[in-house]
Amino acid sequence: MTEAGTLYLCATPIGNLEDITPRVLRTLSEADIIAAEDTRHTLQLLNHFNIKGHLVRYDEHSKDKNGPKLLAELLGGKNVALVSDAGFPGIADPGEQLAREAIEAGIKVVPLPGANAALCALIASGLPSSPFFFGGFLPKSKKNRAEQLAAWKNIPSTIILYEAPHRIKDVLKEILAAWGDRKLAAARELTKLHEEFFRGTVSECLAWLEVQPPRGEFCLVIAQGEDEAAAETQTTTDPLDEVKALIAQGTDKKTALAQVAKARKVPKRELYNRLLEEE
Repeated sequence: MTEAGTLYLCATPIGNLEDITPRVLRTLSEADIIAAEDTRHTLQLLNHFNIKGHLVRYDEHSKDKNGPKLLAELLGGKNVALVSDAGFPGIADPGEQLAREAIEAGIKVVPLPGANAALCALIASGLPSSPFFFGGFLPKSKKNRAEQLAAWKNIPSTIILYEAPHRIKDVLKEILAAWGDRKLAAARELTKLHEEFFRGTVSECLAWLEVQPPRGEFCLVIAQGEDEAAAETQTTTDPLDEVKALIAQGTDKKTALAQVAKARKVPKRELYNRLLEEE
């Protein structure tokens, strides 16, 4: 029985070609098949590094047709290197489906690390990096975007989104209406010569885009809403500590107990008894 091949998920540069790793270059040169989102784009990358390879198209439009063919090649012992146009295959990319199907078929799937726009933007955003939520691209229709924004409004983390330049202004206006004027970082042209970050609020970013026409795909890193952040802090703080803090600030004991008990929806008698135990 023929031993199955391996599916390699290869991260490619998101702008600067120097960000490709030696391991990815070796894998691309040794793979029996290179499955690419855009074969013309990937061919330019291969030519730059003098790599010859058998390219097969695998994108949103061809995945249902070519996916089974690639799985058959893998089950027949061929090694397949999967790449997207930039960054990780499978992140906001149809490669996710091939990886899942390969795993279900018992095929070995190996990730090869490298550049990623979301993480690059996150670590340089100035916003909390943990926890974070990656939402990818919002839906194309305004109605579906509104539903998605409503569903994600109270996520207790920093939120990362991708957006195309021709939709960025509309999307920011919708975010402003749905989530309020949150802090954000908008990154474009990451790792390229004209890499640029805007750091401020949603409304300030909209004003910036009026004088700085949007070019290139954007990565938005958006802060957790203040109300949600406060609620999260409240739920992870011991109510008794809040009582002690109020008393230390000059609030009398009775008032402090009543305020915290009401806000945290806990019995005042319970807080009072715990306070007595510590006095």
